[in-house]
Amino acid sequence: MVVLGAARSGIAAAELLVRRGARVTLSEMRPQFEDAGRLRASGVDIETGGHSEETLRGSELIVTSPGVPLEHSAVVTARAQGGEVIGELELASRWIKGRMIAVTGTKGKSTTTTLIGRMLEAAGRPVLVGGNIGVPLSAQVDASTAETVHVVEASSFQLETTSRFKPWISLWLNVADDHLDRHPDMPAYVAAKARILANQDAEDVAVLNADDPVVASQRTAARRVWFSPCASVDEGFVVDGAWIVRRTAAGREPMVPTAAVELAGRHMLDNVTAAVAVGWSAGVSSEAMTQALRGFRGLEHVMEPVGRLGDVRFVNDSKATNVEAARRSIESFPAGVVAIVGGRFKSGDLRELAPALAVHGRAVVAIGEAAALVSEAVRSVVPVITAGNMREAVEQAYRQARPDGVVLLAPACASFDWFRDYAERGRAFKREVEALQRMGGER
Repeated sequence: MVVLGAARSGIAAAELLVRRGARVTLSEMRPQFEDAGRLRASGVDIETGGHSEETLRGSELIVTSPGVPLEHSAVVTARAQGGEVIGELELASRWIKGRMIAVTGTKGKSTTTTLIGRMLEAAGRPVLVGGNIGVPLSAQVDASTAETVHVVEASSFQLETTSRFKPWISLWLNVADDHLDRHPDMPAYVAAKARILANQDAEDVAVLNADDPVVASQRTAARRVWFSPCASVDEGFVVDGAWIVRRTAAGREPMVPTAAVELAGRHMLDNVTAAVAVGWSAGVSSEAMTQALRGFRGLEHVMEPVGRLGDVRFVNDSKATNVEAARRSIESFPAGVVAIVGGRFKSGDLRELAPALAVHGRAVVAIGEAAALVSEAVRSVVPVITAGNMREAVEQAYRQARPDGVVLLAPACASFDWFRDYAERGRAFKREVEALQRMGGER
């Protein structure tokens, strides 16, 4: 058996297979990687410097990491030779013993997945949270029991390589342009996401966004449960006054008070509403859901408050790696936003940020490879300053935000021009904010 890609999930898949008695080769494009020695010691054969046809020839199973596109020549060759090609998520799902709750969407997956896990824990259920967030599902197989509920964040890259993946409860939050640097077009991206519903049956539940026309139109054999950010449904989960409620033909059932939500931004309340719909579907009480919300202030790099300097606030939303996510971040503040935008452009239309900036923005600091694209897209509505590194970006943004604005890192782009990933970018932002605070705003 061959595993393609030595990132986190590929390593977990190789280790799972070798623990199950398989003869495994892990093939990696890089000439070397950190975990190679440990994997060899565990019995995994290692190939570096590319995926050779000789390695793939005759393999009965090829497991791809999410970073390996299906159009890669090695994958095409393997399929042509009759090998089964699946992803790490599919592989792990075949061995777990408990039920799965799977979460997908363009924006909000990590926060919602984490919150669902907290709700189940508050209800006293044995739960493991992972997938595209934190621990790969393959690394959780050994701890899986019949009572375990696995809450799995599932990306389009992971879902496109599934064949029998079957969640007990699926949640599709939303869909917008993203990852079109990887998927050939928007229909292909949507089709990959839709794999979350493909194998569900009438015994399963699909929690769907009633206000997203693409999500709402998907076919599924599962029982539909709607959530509606715009409160547009007669039956489903909505925000109604000071409560998240379940609307039914019989009336209105209060579930969770909005006062328990400690997350910034209207879009975060939408995520909470979706999580409540899943919690209810899984049999979690209103009391347990409310308990899970109290004290939950979100994830690192997701609308994360990182400090103040005078009356200027600094917020790290480095995980806002697409245009829709950045737009929602900007709209989370009444006014005075100085947004740091840019990086490696993936897809979408940066001009869609302009209406939000016209109402909520004060200026934009453009960074990275996409700086010129950012400037062209929004300079008609706000001043745009270009920065050559994160220190310069934070300093320039602070000057524009004084005396009472918000410096918001909402890149709308991938991080790979300057940083290894969005987390490294967010940490760099926080370091520069701390340095600026130490200097009292002057450097």
